[in-house]
Amino acid sequence: MFNKHIITVATIAAVAIGFLISLQFQTQKEVNIAEQIKNERLTQMKSVMNTLQDRNKLLQDEYKKITDELEKHRNKEIDNPFLIARLDQLRISDGTITVKGPGVRMTIQDSGQDIQVLFPLNTDDLRRIINTLRFAGAEAISINGQRVVSTTSIVMSGTNTLLVNSVPISRIGGTSYEILAIGDQEVLLDYLTKLEALPLKQAGMKVDILREIVTIPSYKGGYNFEYAKEVVKKD
Repeated sequence: MFNKHIITVATIAAVAIGFLISLQFQTQKEVNIAEQIKNERLTQMKSVMNTLQDRNKLLQDEYKKITDELEKHRNKEIDNPFLIARLDQLRISDGTITVKGPGVRMTIQDSGQDIQVLFPLNTDDLRRIINTLRFAGAEAISINGQRVVSTTSIVMSGTNTLLVNSVPISRIGGTSYEILAIGDQEVLLDYLTKLEALPLKQAGMKVDILREIVTIPSYKGGYNFEYAKEVVKKD
């Protein structure tokens, strides 16, 4: 009777050990599959980023070529002050010239000494800040030197690389992001302070917003319209 009990216990133990070993193999298999998928996705993301950067370089070259050609004709052929002023307004609007004016400088630190941040600044934070600035009437905006225009994309590549206009941006000085905006300083400051600074500070980031005369660089990515076409009005 005692031997039978031992055999029963040994059988149950063997089944349990077998189950655990099987479970371990299955878990390891799932981990390997997950790791493979992760590596494949990282490879795809790197490929997409490289493609975007190559495309951005081509657009920059095309933009410079067109801008130089336009400037040549502008200087030689356009002598109408109204047309020149209108052209400059359009270039300010589409972000293709550097602009300067009263505005604000917003500096955000999400890493560094004495800063404890569980979740660093991400694409949602940046898009929200840009939308707030637009709602506040900002006439020109940049993020770490990248001009924000109608076609600007703000996406994450990998785990910690932010792309603005398909260009990787890094923290200024290794710790900070800098957002510049031109517009009514009081309105911009009020919107950023009440709507954006507080949640970022609550998340542990350091945020400084200053009134300044800021210079915002031109957009150098160029515009390429493959599908959108002009609608020609018929008489």
